Amino acid sequence: MAETIRIDPKSHAALADIARAKHIPLSEALARAVEAYRRELLIQAMDADYAALRADSKEWAQEQTERAAWETTNADGLQDE
Repeated sequence: MAETIRIDPKSHAALADIARAKHIPLSEALARAVEAYRRELLIQAMDADYAALRADSKEWAQEQTERAAWETTNADGLQDE
């Protein structure tokens, strides 16, 4: 379902430039920009969560123990592909 939004002329011009450069419709350029921003926010949130985890020495030690357990799965006898 299509929706209409208002964007300022400077943003519209930048979006149009991107669309022309990539040879894609404005809507696809906007969708890609939104997805890139969504991913950026996700990474920032994950970074903040890991910072909070590292700040709690007990929780961080448990995380390291769990990681070490998963690392043993690399010793499966198979060569790196």
